[in-house]
Amino acid sequence: MSDGPPNRDAITGLILAGGQARRMGGEDKGLRPFAGRPLVEWCIEALAPQVGTLLISANRNIERYAAYGYPVIADSMAGFQGPLAGLLAGLRAARTPWILTLPCDAPRPPLDLAQRLVQALVERNADLAVATDGERRQSLHALLPVSFADDLERFLASGERKVEHWQTRHRIALADFRDCPERFGNINSPDEARRLEHVWPANTDPESPPSAPRIT
Repeated sequence: MSDGPPNRDAITGLILAGGQARRMGGEDKGLRPFAGRPLVEWCIEALAPQVGTLLISANRNIERYAAYGYPVIADSMAGFQGPLAGLLAGLRAARTPWILTLPCDAPRPPLDLAQRLVQALVERNADLAVATDGERRQSLHALLPVSFADDLERFLASGERKVEHWQTRHRIALADFRDCPERFGNINSPDEARRLEHVWPANTDPESPPSAPRIT
């Protein structure tokens, strides 16, 4: 990182909602109702105040996602090739030098996610920053330069698909979120969705960011 710390306007938020969601029965996970609203709405609400602009990575229901007022980008690779394919599309589409990624099945990310990732990036003079909850790396909660697009395209062309394998090719700064590991709770099955919905009212933020537009 040589051009100084990225500020809010230099970062595009990328919500990754382009997967097949096999464990959810193949439904479009970002549009799945959760605590009364589609998962993507929770992500927009949490991420939009932290970045200059947003993109939504989606391969189905494009018009429904577009109704939220943000550009929707589909994978250039056919066949649901995983989150790195959505990330590559985002790196190509972004008009800022940085991207902050967020999976659509993690509806309650830290409200200072961008701030801590930038701080870790600067302190460690790293190429990219990734969140850790104290026990494991949260590889899709990451701050990455768009200049990595060509490198990622070559990685995917080689047949690789693992997010962690690609990230470790570069200097990584780990941003410590061990004080709020619950912020990385994600929804991979109907049972997980029901469990998190049950505890959601007790865990909502007393001061929440401006609400995302609700699409009916």
